[in-house]
Amino acid sequence: MRKLALAAAVLAATLSASQAETIRVGMSGGYFPFTFVKQDKLQGFEVDFMNAVAEETGDTVDFVTMSFSGLVGALESKRIDTIANQITITPEREAKFAFSQPYVIDGAQVVVKKGNEGEITGPESLKGRSVAVNLGSNFEQLLRDLPYADEIDIKTYESNLEQDTALGRVDAFVMDRVSATQVIKETPLPLALAGEPFSEIRNALPFRNDDEGKALRDRIDAAITKLKESGKLSEISQKWFGADITK
Repeated sequence: MRKLALAAAVLAATLSASQAETIRVGMSGGYFPFTFVKQDKLQGFEVDFMNAVAEETGDTVDFVTMSFSGLVGALESKRIDTIANQITITPEREAKFAFSQPYVIDGAQVVVKKGNEGEITGPESLKGRSVAVNLGSNFEQLLRDLPYADEIDIKTYESNLEQDTALGRVDAFVMDRVSATQVIKETPLPLALAGEPFSEIRNALPFRNDDEGKALRDRIDAAITKLKESGKLSEISQKWFGADITK
């Protein structure tokens, strides 16, 4: 009987291991504090979040870094399985991808060179000004949706939008409020928030909209629910932001 029980245990462990998957997660590694590299180590909120998800599902995570603008193409071409880089749910993206439930609730924020926040007080003050956004991000579309978008000189950046704003090469940049607040806190650059957030942002994980992608989405979605219920997701948020941005 002991031999049979031992054999059954070994078989169960083998089956469990064989069912585990490696989830290839794409991210830029350049969007502090969500995903960034420090002392050659990839870290941030998204990294901790995906590692916690994998602990729940029993899978392993393979983080694949590339430029932000290349992430969607990598997902479509099956080089990665999802993207963890503060991806905003939009109608256009929902038409192409299967999304998990939101795990970050945030808002779009205008940031200016310190001293200019009295002159630029939010999106309504961007008319006639140059504004930087990350290439491939949803912030470009948010600006283009403004009724006076044709009066804004929108510039897309792969990086250095914070530096160019501080140097006066552009008048402002737009990113999510949480990241903007952290950048201002951590960087020596003279930057300031300009006004209040002007659009709610719900961030989630996108998957290919096929049977395999939706099956993976459902497994990960169940793990996100458990992380929310256990308080683990809130704990990760508190670690990186000092606040719960997951509700």
